[in-house]
Amino acid sequence: MPGEDLVELKFRLYDGSDVGPFQYSPTATVAMLKERLVSEWPNDKKIVPKAASDIKLINAGKILENGKTVAQCKAPFDDLPKSVITMHVVVQLSPTKARPEKKIEDEESPQRSLCSCTIM
Repeated sequence: MPGEDLVELKFRLYDGSDVGPFQYSPTATVAMLKERLVSEWPNDKKIVPKAASDIKLINAGKILENGKTVAQCKAPFDDLPKSVITMHVVVQLSPTKARPEKKIEDEESPQRSLCSCTIM
């Protein structure tokens, strides 16, 4: 890392609070940022990611891909000297496996169709 300019990043959570700032090498990947964010996640939050896959990072309106480096993700206006880059964090928890419901088949009862809606 000697001779390498570190990039200072902070992460804005869903409630407006920040985690960081932390300094990263421009060669650090988005996956590495997510792993650190999970380990540094504040204990007082209602929504807590269990793994890095539960987090999406957004910078300059773009969802960042895990394999990209910090240098590849920087927006052109982030090249200001000594500026802290804010990345927005979206937590999407992995759905838990629901227990299969026992089906009771009764020949006399009419079949009911079940539907459900999910609003995202």
